[in-house]
Parts: sequence; structure tokens; C-alpha cells
Amino acid sequence: MLTDISERKRHEDQITQALSESRALSKRLEEAHNQLLQSEKLAAIGQLAAGVAHELNNPIGFVHSNLGTLGEYTAALIEICDAYTTLIEDQHPDCPQLEQIRRIKELQDYNFLRADIFPLLEESREGLNRVRKIVQDLRDFSRAGKHDWDFADLHKGLDSTLNILANELKYKCTVRKAYGSIPEVRCAISQINQVFMNLLINAAQAIETTGEIVISSGIEEPGQVWISIRDNGQGIPPEHLNRIFEPFFTTKPVGVGTGLGLSLVFGIISRHKGRIDVSSTPGQGTEFRIVLPIDPPEAPANDAPHAPEAS
Repeated sequence: MLTDISERKRHEDQITQALSESRALSKRLEEAHNQLLQSEKLAAIGQLAAGVAHELNNPIGFVHSNLGTLGEYTAALIEICDAYTTLIEDQHPDCPQLEQIRRIKELQDYNFLRADIFPLLEESREGLNRVRKIVQDLRDFSRAGKHDWDFADLHKGLDSTLNILANELKYKCTVRKAYGSIPEVRCAISQINQVFMNLLINAAQAIETTGEIVISSGIEEPGQVWISIRDNGQGIPPEHLNRIFEPFFTTKPVGVGTGLGLSLVFGIISRHKGRIDVSSTPGQGTEFRIVLPIDPPEAPANDAPHAPEAS
């Protein structure tokens, strides 16, 4: 009788253990599936951004060219107007139409128009150049897909991402760059740009009023580089540090975050054979430090590794 009870208990324990392992495996599969879905969404968004940037490129080129021509035409017209006025005043000072011309010039504030038109054209050119830069950054940011592994300038990727986020960051913080001298890194740059974007958005959201984000870089050891993104925001409570890379884990209010951002970041860095460490002090801020090999072997795009321990 006792033997039967012991045997049944052993079977129950085995079943319990099997169920536990099955649940753990199911959770890992769900996490991998969610990461893959998020990656596919980002790839689709990237393709859309690249398409929009391409479509904007041609009309921007037309406007830029036309502004240059408009400046030349305006200069020619002003030269003709000035020549007519000078000719009439010098050779026909008693011409009855001269007084009418003076009234029109005064009514239209000709001297102001003459002085203001060229600065306006220059401001328009500067604004258009900013739009062209944003379009180029969008193309760089969304360039390629999971198979586009090539040597890329991480500083350029950071600058492009900062330019795209300029409006979101400027009201919350100042950004200080402390770039070191690092070589180009072989990577899928569109994915690395997504890492930068997620970390910068997190840093900005951690700052309650106004603060600072510091971005620095350097050589970790031969064959590796590091990128650090540090803020002086709210910080992360110690009890949450070991969970921040878990899918769907978030401390943000409902509607602010899905909890997939840092999970996606970790997945991308892992696929690049790198690592990401986090250190944080509540009330003082948080630092994310990425280490990447300069020339890693390519990895499958759907790897779903476990999250690391926080430092």
C-alpha cells in the first residue's frame, strides 16, 4: 500500500515537473513569437519610411532648384526696378509719373521688401536643407533589412536617430555627445538605429521635467566598441532591473509603452553577438551600455535569447 502511494506521488511529481517545463517552453515560444512580430512590424515601418523618403526626394529637389532660380530672377528684377527709378530721377525729375512711382514704393514699403526678400529666400533654402537632411536620415535609418550586414558608422547612425527624434527630445533634455574614436562596425545598421531610438526615447521619458542625456563611445578591447546612453532621470528601482528586458514588462503608465522596446533591443544586440548592460540609481538616472564586436559573424534574424542580468 505504501509502495503504491509513493509510486503515485512520484508520478504526480513527474507530471507537475513536465507541466512546469511545458509552461516555461510555451512562454519562451510566445516571447520569441512576439519579438518576431515586433521585428516584422518595424521592418514594414522601415520600408514605408524608405518609400516616403524616396517619394519626397524628387519634389524637394525641384523646390531647391527653383529657389535658386527664384533668387536669380528676384535679383534681376530688383536691378531693373532700381535702374528705372534712377534713370527717371536723374533725367526726368519733373516727370508726373515719378511722384506716382514714389507713392507706390512707399505704400508697398519697397525698401523693406528689397532688404527682406533675400534673407527670406536664404531661410527657405536653410529650411529645405533641413528637410533634405531629415529625409536622408530617414533613408539611412530605415535602410535595408535583416540581411543587410555591412560596415557602418555608429556615430552617423546616432546622429541620424537624434535628428529624427529632435522634436521629442528638445523639450525634455539637452543631448551631450562625448564620442570617442571608434572604427566602423559590421552590423545591420537599420536594426542598430532602432536600438538607439528605443534607448533615447526611454531616456527622455525617464526625465520628468528637464534633464540631460549623455552619449559616449569608445574601444572596449581589441575587436570591440562600446556605446553608452546615460540620462539623469528617475532611475529604475532595484527590484525591476532584472526584469526590464522581459517582453511586456513595463513600469510606464498604460498607453505610454508596450513593454517590448527593451526586449527588442536585447534581441537585436544579442543577434549582433554583443551585450547590453544597465546600471541605475533611483532619483539619479540610468545608463545603458552596449558592447558590439567590430566584425561579428552573422546570426539568424529570429534568435530569441534569454535576457541578461542587470549590473
